[in-house]
Amino acid sequence: MKPWISRLGLLGSLAIEDLWHDRKVSFCIAASLVAVIAPLLLLFGLKHGVVSQLQNELLSDPRNLEVKMLSSGNYDTAWIEDVRQQPEVGFAIGQTRSLNTQADLLMGLQRFVENAEIIPTDAHDPLLNLPQTHLSGNQVILSARAAQRLQATVGDSVRLRAPRRLDGINERGELNLVVVAVLDAARFGRAAGFVAPPLLLELERFRDGYQVPAFGLDSGKPQADLKPLYARARVYARDIDSVAPLERWLNQQNIDTSSRLAEIDNVKAINQVLGLIFGVIAGAALIGCIASMVGAFLANIDRKRKSLAVLRLLGFSSLAVAGFVIAQAMLLSLIGYVGGLGLYGVGSLLFDHLLGSSQATGTFVCHITIWHGLVALLIALLVAALVAVIGALRAISIQPAESLREL
Repeated sequence: MKPWISRLGLLGSLAIEDLWHDRKVSFCIAASLVAVIAPLLLLFGLKHGVVSQLQNELLSDPRNLEVKMLSSGNYDTAWIEDVRQQPEVGFAIGQTRSLNTQADLLMGLQRFVENAEIIPTDAHDPLLNLPQTHLSGNQVILSARAAQRLQATVGDSVRLRAPRRLDGINERGELNLVVVAVLDAARFGRAAGFVAPPLLLELERFRDGYQVPAFGLDSGKPQADLKPLYARARVYARDIDSVAPLERWLNQQNIDTSSRLAEIDNVKAINQVLGLIFGVIAGAALIGCIASMVGAFLANIDRKRKSLAVLRLLGFSSLAVAGFVIAQAMLLSLIGYVGGLGLYGVGSLLFDHLLGSSQATGTFVCHITIWHGLVALLIALLVAALVAVIGALRAISIQPAESLREL
């Protein structure tokens, strides 16, 4: 074994044995660290739990990410693609005029839904949150209310009926749709059918008097080279922080919009307030902890001046004595951190049990992640190292001759 490894092992064993010999003092120092670390972990756990819960509630409702276009216009496919390329956009799809997004859904003679919403959808639609939402042809995804009224399940065939008045004659077109999925009631509360964008465009052209053979009628104007045009778009931000810049980008194009930015700002304000409170308390606690540890370590070194002088007399260098003091400080900090983490675990379970059942807090959670725990450990060790350096400077000044003065 290399000499420096054996010396390091000897130094570590002496530090541990000395702490055990003065276990009452060691316990007091470690307990003072626990008294600081445990409340800070609990406070941060509450902050992180409250903010995480509020953010999860925002993200779980896709309406919080939607930026609604209030005004109508004529937007081509290139404009829709330009919207999708914006870094703040998570999902965007063209939508026809509101009057052309309604149709009757029928199944049999007695089961029907009048004026159901017909909404375009595509893959990664946050409103649906389904693993596979890319529709093709005459496929449809029904909302829970529409499926309930039609008594339809996956695989059933549903008829879509759309009336129009052409040249003074009332006409009614129909086409069959295949149900490929039924939404959960919490995702969309109204009676609706989600279809591929081309099908919605055909519905609008049929209503506008064009010839659409898919609806079973040969009357109407020929479509010729009719290009897709949309009245507005369903636009969803990539995340909560992207809602505000996305809305500003649309407003700069003279598009009136509405969003739930106020609710998002409230969550951000809560996060800032809790962060400020935690920062002030943590700062005050750290300053008090450092002052307490400096006093405790300096007093402990003064109490052990004779023992440290003996170490110098036995051949330990000044660097070795400083390492001895630093090793003890790091060990005590590690013990204090483990104790604080244990008390945090008990406290967090108590908070979750008492506050989680409260109607005011709902699913209240007090928790920290593994990374939070590692950062807390690193901070505790850094504080201990800072205090230990101050104590080490005092220990280095002890001379070997001090061990002989009292003989």
